[in-house]
Amino acid sequence: MTDTALKDLSYAKLHDEWDELELEDKLRRFQELTHADAEEFFRELGSSDESELLTALPTREQRLWIRVLDPDDAADVIQSIEEEERGHFLELLDESTRTEVSALMAYAEDEAGGLMSPRYARVRPDMTVDEALAYLRKQALETVETVYLVYVLDGQQHLLGVVSVRRLFSSPPTKKVNDVMRTNMITANEDADQEDLSKLFKEHNLLAIPVVDSEGRMKGIVTIDDIVDVVEEEATEDIQKMGGSEALGDPYLKIELSEMIKKRAGWLFVLFLGELLTANAMGYFEDQIAKAVILALFLPLIISSGGNAGSQASTLVVRAMALDEVRLRDWWKVMQREIIVGSSMGVILGIVGYIRVIVWESLFHTYGPHSQLLGVTVGLSLVGIVLWGSVSGSILPFVLKRAGFDPASASTPFVATLVDVTGVVLYFTIASVVLKGAML
Repeated sequence: MTDTALKDLSYAKLHDEWDELELEDKLRRFQELTHADAEEFFRELGSSDESELLTALPTREQRLWIRVLDPDDAADVIQSIEEEERGHFLELLDESTRTEVSALMAYAEDEAGGLMSPRYARVRPDMTVDEALAYLRKQALETVETVYLVYVLDGQQHLLGVVSVRRLFSSPPTKKVNDVMRTNMITANEDADQEDLSKLFKEHNLLAIPVVDSEGRMKGIVTIDDIVDVVEEEATEDIQKMGGSEALGDPYLKIELSEMIKKRAGWLFVLFLGELLTANAMGYFEDQIAKAVILALFLPLIISSGGNAGSQASTLVVRAMALDEVRLRDWWKVMQREIIVGSSMGVILGIVGYIRVIVWESLFHTYGPHSQLLGVTVGLSLVGIVLWGSVSGSILPFVLKRAGFDPASASTPFVATLVDVTGVVLYFTIASVVLKGAML
């Protein structure tokens, strides 16, 4: 095998094994890479991995690698480092980059200002196309985020328009930039939320979005590669919340155990209190259970079916909200659909539940002379609880959003707990009506 092939294999192997290595091994393996491979590898790491590696390197190497990063990436890395060490890493940057990074760190990490790069291609409106291209060649020698789009600014840095490099090349050399630029642009305010930014990219199929302040002065650009990480982060947070936990904010294996417990115990405690209501509800129907112990056998089946239906509905609606497929005003449409879907699924499960009781009685004589009524009780309860689970699971995200909370907080365990409590009441209420004078 050639030396080049061996290096490629070593590089790929390090990528695969990186998350499993101890810090000491990461440092050693990284320092064994050639400079070109090390630079490419370092740029491909996430900000938390970059900050971990940086803090472990000697100071002279810290200076080298922090300067490899673009200002927006450097800001993310420094914000991932302990606060008391951030000043040290800022001092390792050259003066102009330090100013850019400090300005970016003034924004919240989840705002457009915190995601943008201050390095972008720019020209003046009064330049000729020929002058603009010459100026772009000069800028391309420096580090700019992208040169596909060129932004047209006045002397006060107000954003006037945008022009593609392709349009510049295809325009007459003596024509003014002002005559070839577009003025109908999609922009984002510097304090725009990252989730809103990702929706803009999706809706308008953009490669980059210029970020402006309240007076229209251009501050930087957010590119599609920046937003890919945002989409992944937002999806991860939603999934974690729907699992009945706060968003972790860090990779699973890197978050401190104490922080993990803190983020999970709160919701677990709330869910535990909710389940205590289930015990209270069962205590209320203690007499019915005592008279017909057989009813308790079907309780897990019924309330779990309702919880599963509610979890399905909640998950689908929360995801549809995240994708802007449904909005607050659509709550009634969603509810109508879930009434139909929940009723249909409830009838299907109800029929299966009824048949199960009848078949078991005919085969094993398990349920006694009132098995038909017991089957009807189980069947009707399944219809009711699946319908209720579907409706409550679909409406809860709307209620939370209307109240100003994250709809993803309508987690699967939360919906299941809610349906458990109401399921007990519904089941024994139906049993009290159907089995009155028979088993009860």
